[in-house]
Amino acid sequence: MSYQQLTDDERYQIKACLQLHMNQISIAKLLNRSPATISREIRRNTGKRGYRPQTG
Repeated sequence: MSYQQLTDDERYQIKACLQLHMNQISIAKLLNRSPATISREIRRNTGKRGYRPQTG
């Protein structure tokens, strides 16, 4: 299995799903990604202002 970064579209979909109060497992299924990938993405890009989908 090869590693693929999340796309910008996927990051904005995560943001929209979080605003709809979807849980991480549901988001992972929607994006066909591992729940661990979603968890790491949210943890890495969440600050005082919430989840920020912009890539560094």
